[in-house]
Amino acid sequence: MGNTNDTQITLFRILGFPSLHKLKNLIFVLGLFIYIITLFGNVFIVLMVRKENRLHLPMYFFLVNISVIDIFYTSNIVPQMLATFVVEIFIISYTGCISQFFIHICLGSGECLTLATMAVDRYVAVCNPLHYLTIMNYTVCAALLAGVWLVAVIANIPPLMSVCWLNFCGSNTVNHFFCDAPPLLEISCYGSQVVESVNFVVAACIIMSSFSVIMLSYIMIIRAIILIPTKGGKLKTFSTCASHLIIVSIFFGSLMIMYVRPGYTNSPEYNKIVAVCYTMVTPMLNPIIYTFRNRDIKHAVKTYFMCHSA
Repeated sequence: MGNTNDTQITLFRILGFPSLHKLKNLIFVLGLFIYIITLFGNVFIVLMVRKENRLHLPMYFFLVNISVIDIFYTSNIVPQMLATFVVEIFIISYTGCISQFFIHICLGSGECLTLATMAVDRYVAVCNPLHYLTIMNYTVCAALLAGVWLVAVIANIPPLMSVCWLNFCGSNTVNHFFCDAPPLLEISCYGSQVVESVNFVVAACIIMSSFSVIMLSYIMIIRAIILIPTKGGKLKTFSTCASHLIIVSIFFGSLMIMYVRPGYTNSPEYNKIVAVCYTMVTPMLNPIIYTFRNRDIKHAVKTYFMCHSA
């Protein structure tokens, strides 16, 4: 599928993990297992929150949004990654590649902003518990969620337009397991500096602003936890918040390494490993951590199975 410099590329070859070709069967099975666990876990959370009245709280309203994001986030990327281990050459159209890129950055931004919203929700719950349900009523939660998606889509239109402006006239091989900005910039003929700058500014604004809101919220939460008189109260509050912080650490840490740097200087193989963290590991861990470290969900799960086994 060679292309001359005078021919605009209309198809891309997704390279995947050629260095792991000898382990492709093992990695395929492992990746498929992670994907199934991710889908099952997140669908289970959505259904459980919808069914159990005791989970009809603002925190779980946002948690459902995270689960829905993770379902689509992994489904946008992981099946294609698995396909690169099955077929010799995985081909994706120009339109398909650009669409995958836009869906990826919108969902990633949506998750960042939702995690920040959840941190604010936890701040209100811990620091102003008597007025929590009054402040975080359904109208406020719906407005916050609408704002999250409005920002996630509108803010990512400039990166989308900038990538569409790139001229791909050299190699058509994307050295990654999905269409993302860094590998696309590597095979562009010109305009990469402008695209890199646009993507960096948007990513930095969304990631760092969300992370700052989360850190500020948890500084205030920790101060409030210290003032709780009973040890049991401290442990219960910290347990709820700890699960959120674990997800934040993994998700934002990998995103910062990947996108919040003024130049995509890391090796392609390193970028792939980092990308696995936020496209596969975090979506899989979300339902596991929120289920096993959250008392309300554990109680709801226990009650559900007891009722259906009786």
